[in-house]
This record gives sequence, C-alpha cells and structure tokens, in this order.
Amino acid sequence: MDKMYDIQKIMNLLPHRYPFIMIDRVVELVPNEKVIALKNVTINEPFFQGHFPKNPVMPGVLIIEAMGQAGAILAAKSLPKEKQGSLIYFMGMDKVKFRKPVVPGDQIILELRFLRRRGMVFKMSGIAFVEKKRVAEADLMATFEDKS
Repeated sequence: MDKMYDIQKIMNLLPHRYPFIMIDRVVELVPNEKVIALKNVTINEPFFQGHFPKNPVMPGVLIIEAMGQAGAILAAKSLPKEKQGSLIYFMGMDKVKFRKPVVPGDQIILELRFLRRRGMVFKMSGIAFVEKKRVAEADLMATFEDKS
C-alpha cells in the first residue's frame, strides 16, 4: 500500500489543474486493486455560481469526473514500469446512479476498485460516499497513452 498522497503528488500524476482537478487527497492506494481518495466540496467551487445559486448542488457529472480522476491515479500507479508517466484517458461509464445530493461542506470519499484489465483498457467500479452514505456509483473504463 502506498502512503497518503497530498495535492502536490496528485498533480504529478494527473494533468488536471484548477478549476478542474477534483481530488484533494489520496488516503489509500493499492496498485492493481483499489484507491480511496477524497474531495472537499466548498461553496467556492465555480460551478456553484450557476448550479444552483439559491440551492447549491454539485453536478453529478462532476462527481463522476472525481471518480474518474481517482481511477486515473489507480491506473497510473498500476502500470508497468515502462509505461509509467503515460496519460490516462477516460473512455466510458456504465451503471451510473446518483443517490443523494452533494452540497457545500460535504467531503466525498471516492473508492475505486479494479474489475479487470484487458490490454490497454482498465475497468473499475466506483462508489462515492458522504458521511458513509452512498451518493453515487458507476463502472468506469479508461485507457492509457501508448508511447511505444
């Protein structure tokens, strides 16, 4: 298991930057198995200006994006040494469900587990929790840049 990753280490793995980086910390990472990451949701997020001004709710697609970024970290750390540093690309999602709204002040815990890998394609199962309650879930697929 890898140690906790702070935002600096996360930014070394992901190409995303403000306002689109959705992971604040990785609390557990077991390559080829699982990652647990967190996203602190604050009223300062730019999407809350329009979604919705009098009743701020985090857009579900951004919760899935956060899952995808956590999954990209898992995939990046699971690549063989010769592929380390490759960009990870989101390919698709299945079985997406949103269970509860996420609002400012919430902390989303994202748990992604590998389902399988075939060639250059990873398939993962993700669950997002707030206060131990499931708020979203999805199966995600990703691939990596082939530098050969």
